[in-house]
Amino acid sequence: MDDRQIVALYWERSEKAISETSKKYGKYCSYIAYNILHNHEDCEECVNDTYMRAWDAIPPKHPNRLSAFLGKITRNLSLNRLEKYTAQKRGGGRTALALEELEECIPASNYVEQAVDDIALAEIINSFLATLTPETRKFFVRRYWYLSPVREIASDYAVNESTVKVTLMRTRNKLKKVLEKEGISL
Repeated sequence: MDDRQIVALYWERSEKAISETSKKYGKYCSYIAYNILHNHEDCEECVNDTYMRAWDAIPPKHPNRLSAFLGKITRNLSLNRLEKYTAQKRGGGRTALALEELEECIPASNYVEQAVDDIALAEIINSFLATLTPETRKFFVRRYWYLSPVREIASDYAVNESTVKVTLMRTRNKLKKVLEKEGISL
């Protein structure tokens, strides 16, 4: 079933929408959640919560790319759960490490009044990503959106880990320069 048909099921309030979403995007959402949480039970809960959030959001929303819509929900739910756990345990492991790598480039935004700045930042980052080679862009997105481990990225693209690490470091440095040029304070 294609995305258009699945979204139509949500609009019809058919429970089949959830089962079709699970069939088509269950592994995708699980991959995102597991890379963040590293726990199968928490991963499963986040994926199920993703389906419920999609149910609540569609309608009125009508996502153009269902995969991106679901991925964003899963990622946010997983990061929220991780934040809750790390606040209790005071440690973030591999996920925190990936996010810390970007701290040098991306300013933290915790205030509602920064929403407009966040939109501008997203546009700058998207434009920056469009300038990268396909391989570099894939490395960057896999590491910082999907929070994939460097070892996994290297294995999937048949390169060594140091190649991935160096590429990511150079890409972060380029992004930092672009953001500074655009007047984004770090």
